Amino acid sequence: MSLGAGTEATMVADADERAPGPAPREGKSPTQIALERLRKDKVAIACLFVIGFFVLVAILAPVLVSIAGVDDQLHLDQVNPLTGLASFQSNADHPFGVKARTGEDLFYQWAYGARPSLVVGIAASALTMVVGVTMGLLAGFLGGVVDTVVSWIVDFLLSLPFLLMAIGIVPIALQRFGNPDSSGFIEEGRESTIRFIVLICVLVLFTWPTVARLIRGEVLSLREREFVQAARSLGMPTKRVVMRELLPNLTGPMIVNLTILIPAFIATEAGLSFLGVGLKDPTYSWGQTISQGVTFFDSYPIWMWIPTISVSLLVLALSLFGDAVSDAFNPQTRR
Repeated sequence: MSLGAGTEATMVADADERAPGPAPREGKSPTQIALERLRKDKVAIACLFVIGFFVLVAILAPVLVSIAGVDDQLHLDQVNPLTGLASFQSNADHPFGVKARTGEDLFYQWAYGARPSLVVGIAASALTMVVGVTMGLLAGFLGGVVDTVVSWIVDFLLSLPFLLMAIGIVPIALQRFGNPDSSGFIEEGRESTIRFIVLICVLVLFTWPTVARLIRGEVLSLREREFVQAARSLGMPTKRVVMRELLPNLTGPMIVNLTILIPAFIATEAGLSFLGVGLKDPTYSWGQTISQGVTFFDSYPIWMWIPTISVSLLVLALSLFGDAVSDAFNPQTRR
């Protein structure tokens, strides 16, 4: 009888072994894990809403000014002809009021001022990443003379004072490419375009070395890993090793750097425009509006405060979102 019980227990155990178990969980890539962690981060989600709001303001600026019924004309009827000061009154026709002396609508300039800030931040960050990652890959993977030359260029550019160089480069570029007439006057639209392009170039020129140095360090570590050594031993071309083996493993640092650069460039653009070496009319800029509003802060503080708060909120949201992205892509961090 005990033998029968033992045989029955053995049959049950064999049946359990043959029974299909739960399906194995599908593995997730590091990017999928990072995105899942971001979705659970309430701070990151709130920052995305703030960023999305300003992006929509920039994209839908023509719609917003049309709904508000404002334009870019000079509303001299709102300006005192004796003092040159505006009434500084927010009303249905001018939600944020108008500028002194010219009567230009401040809501119109605020809505369109979001565009250059975001365009400069995104375009300069993208170009910085392209140049920095390319130079870092070349220096780290090829080594030798290439690494020495790139490292020397990086050290040289990092030694230059950014603010002084930016202040000096803009007027030189205007004189070189602005084609001033005999009186030294440069066409307004041409000057605005040159300032816009030079500002992006200056930001890229003095920032890509930092990205290149970081990427070079990552590549120096990755090129000694087994999967890279195996690919090289199999005779895989250098381009294929870089594109298929190294570049995918640099996605995390690249995304983190991109989220850090965008708010830094937006703040820098506002600061340079405030100092008068950034964007100028007819290109509207929050930094330019802040600079003009400082003079009339006692009379009409909204003139300065609205673009100041906008820049601060956008930069803060982008910075906090960048921190969240950095933590999400860092496997040693648990938020």
